[in-house]
Amino acid sequence: MSDELYIQRCLELAAKGMGNVSPNPMVGCVVVYEGKIIGEGYHQKFGEAHAEVNAINDVFTNFGDEAPSLLKNAIAYVNLEPCAHFGKTPPCADLLVKHQLKKVVIGNTDPFSGVNGKGIEKLKAAGIVVVTGVLVDECSYLNRRFFTRIEQQRPFIILKWAQTANGYFAPKDATQKWISGSEAKQLTHQWRSEEDAIVVGKQTALIDNPQLTARNVEGKNPIRIVIDSNLAIPETHHVYNDEAKTIVFNEIKTDVINNIHFVQMEDMQFYLAQKIAFQLYLMDIQSVIIEGGAQILSQFITANLWDEARIFTSKTEWNDGIKAPSIKGNILETLQIGADELTIYSPYSQK
Repeated sequence: MSDELYIQRCLELAAKGMGNVSPNPMVGCVVVYEGKIIGEGYHQKFGEAHAEVNAINDVFTNFGDEAPSLLKNAIAYVNLEPCAHFGKTPPCADLLVKHQLKKVVIGNTDPFSGVNGKGIEKLKAAGIVVVTGVLVDECSYLNRRFFTRIEQQRPFIILKWAQTANGYFAPKDATQKWISGSEAKQLTHQWRSEEDAIVVGKQTALIDNPQLTARNVEGKNPIRIVIDSNLAIPETHHVYNDEAKTIVFNEIKTDVINNIHFVQMEDMQFYLAQKIAFQLYLMDIQSVIIEGGAQILSQFITANLWDEARIFTSKTEWNDGIKAPSIKGNILETLQIGADELTIYSPYSQK
């Protein structure tokens, strides 16, 4: 087996942490002795053991007293550079040094200032052979949320909406009218469980009274972000219930009442998308879905503040309505979800 295959296994393991490790990256680790995997692990939950710790522990679970001698002749594979700093847990680079592994193969270096080459330096200083740059693109893609937050000082921003076949987004008369089908709704709930937060504007909250939870799937609810400058949404609406933390960006007050966090912003009619992105970054929110309405979505598009757009197009046609936002980007994927077509766009040119 090649280095690429073991790093691919790291990515499979790492992905199991989706939705549970933010604002940390998703990391998997595989320990190999004489061509056989003797231990593996992944970062399962923020604040808990990192991938390397779980993989080393797995070796001890599998081999007991033999583990120390096996580790001295083993290779560790990890999709992201082992950390070199004390955070919620001790440095993983120190753990690999302690057990005297002969070689460490790494996918991405870690751009976080507390690591960024320091983990590799520690390993090399201890006489461990280090190989980097294996499946770089695949590793970067898995942790695109983490890299965006570290490198651009903002969360990874996903735009999501449904539109009719002839490009309408919502009725003009402020009534609630479903566009996409039940399969699309189920997938939307899965997406919510994978991201840190979800954003809606005042009109969407007033008209649709959405719960903004991941109730149809197993997984955590995202933090609900509501844009309501004059606090017009009644407290009887779902966004004010206790099912998830809710942040209300407004121009009136800053306060915390149980799970509801009111955050005051000035001049919300100017640079709103930029202000939201920066506030969420300060709150350690690594990824966010912007679900509506059309005006909020358009502001993020105009500000060029988006990393992925997920658009459901139904077969239904309407005679009239509010037009869906206009977006230009590279199509990453087109999928059939029930009766609806899902198109996923990226603003970046693909390699």
